[in-house]
Amino acid sequence: MRAATPVDRDRTVDALRAYAVVGVILGHWLVSALVSEAERPAVWQGASPLPDHPALVPATWFLQTLGPFFFAGGYAAARGLRSRPPGSWLTTRFARLVRPVAVLAAVWLPALLLLRVTGAPESTRHVVRSLVTHPMWFLLVYLVLTALTPLLRAAVIRWRTWPVLPLAALIAAGDSGWVSWPSPVAAPVGWAVPYLLGIALAEGVLPRRTGLVLAPAGVIAGAALVLLAGYPASAVGVPGAGRSNLDPPSLFALALAAVQIGVFLLVRPGLAGLLRRPAVWAPVAVLNLAAMTLYCWHQTALLLVTFGGLLAGPLPGLLDPPDGAWPVYRLLWLPVFGLTLAGLCRLFHRFERPKPAGR
Repeated sequence: MRAATPVDRDRTVDALRAYAVVGVILGHWLVSALVSEAERPAVWQGASPLPDHPALVPATWFLQTLGPFFFAGGYAAARGLRSRPPGSWLTTRFARLVRPVAVLAAVWLPALLLLRVTGAPESTRHVVRSLVTHPMWFLLVYLVLTALTPLLRAAVIRWRTWPVLPLAALIAAGDSGWVSWPSPVAAPVGWAVPYLLGIALAEGVLPRRTGLVLAPAGVIAGAALVLLAGYPASAVGVPGAGRSNLDPPSLFALALAAVQIGVFLLVRPGLAGLLRRPAVWAPVAVLNLAAMTLYCWHQTALLLVTFGGLLAGPLPGLLDPPDGAWPVYRLLWLPVFGLTLAGLCRLFHRFERPKPAGR
């Protein structure tokens, strides 16, 4: 662990990345409800607790952590690019991102074929496909921004953080309907904003005092967008709602990212001192070393537990409609999901960081 996390790493950015990883995983586990039909338990439909539990919406502001994800990614990319030739750096970076996804595909493509040949209902296969593949859109956006890092870093070096303004304006144009941006274009444009801010931190042009602007401005902008402009309050999509803040990222998503990054900048000095304690740093280091493996396999953990629940019969919080006390029961399942994910991580983490040749 010491060799993989040298002393010159910025542990505060690693802590932010760890928070982002945990936020995404818990968020998916808490909103990914699988409902089986009473008469045909093998027939599943996807659902979400958010329509029946609007009081859970504030939790999405803490668990939707893509802004911190891309911020930490921009920081790491700029630091890596500074010390290596662009071609070599990009090849290594792509390999580290693509390898865990290739292993996931090598496992799930035969598994999906097996579900089909054994007669699993189409709705069940659709839900399983969606849970496994939907998180991968994030990696596609990440790959695009990684490829653009040399240009984005050059823009930050020349114009500091000002390039975020035209990017935000493009998202505003899409939100307003002035311009019709397809999601594959809008997503990289929107998430380039926190990615650029991460590059700015790496290049020393994002001082702590910027948090005094980002955090309150994000809160005010987010409140105005919801209360005055009719944006959804949920940071993630809600089934049945006519609009989503996440697909593609809206101005509300950028406002939330501004709050999260602003708070991070403000607490960073104190956080740095806290992370010097081995007991605090150890879990952060572990989460960073296995970030891609955890991300790729967390929905598989949920599915494995759910398949086991199907064999055990109806279990609250697992295959029942997400109404009533469902959120409470789902919280009780989180340790089971976590243990299952830990087992999967132990099995597949070797593909994220393979041993050097000759060892």
